[in-house]
Amino acid sequence: MGTVLLVVPTAMVTAIVLTGLVRAGRREAHAERVRIAEEAQRRARRALEAVWAMDGRQFEEYVAQLCRRDGCTEVRRVGGAGDLGADVIGRLPDGRKIVIQCKRYAKHRTVGSRDIQTFNGTARAEHHADVPVFVASCVFTKPARAFADRHHLTLIDIDLLGFWNDGTALTSFLDLDIARSGTNRKLRPDRQEQRPADHP
Repeated sequence: MGTVLLVVPTAMVTAIVLTGLVRAGRREAHAERVRIAEEAQRRARRALEAVWAMDGRQFEEYVAQLCRRDGCTEVRRVGGAGDLGADVIGRLPDGRKIVIQCKRYAKHRTVGSRDIQTFNGTARAEHHADVPVFVASCVFTKPARAFADRHHLTLIDIDLLGFWNDGTALTSFLDLDIARSGTNRKLRPDRQEQRPADHP
């Protein structure tokens, strides 16, 4: 009888210890997934230091090169005076027409809803885009994301641009939930950052 009484508390203690270990393991695994995601984001941003040193024209050509790398055809940089919001035009591998607006801003800037609204007004009506894409070297504001989500525009902010630069295919970004992907938190400017005259 005494042996049976000892087995029950031992089994209970073992169950409690195992439950605690499982929970600790889950917390540790979750923390590791978060750490890996944050490190990937930091690595992607570090890879983009050269982007912030580009001027607007170089940034447009850089985006065009990424499109070509991902199998887009008929890709041309068309940005300049009177471009009506189209900086890069081409065709996705499946043949759909893609029109891209590029904003090479300093990292601490944001792209707001007004810029997205203007692009929305020209991408399909003027350029007959099947897939309008707005690429920025900074982040988009929350209202800009909400507008893009309602009007089915693809936004590629600095975080997604880092992943695109690192080899993720452009087509991977086309079906993201714009309202929930990315962040609206501005990056801090570098102390030594020189701002181009056309991007205060």
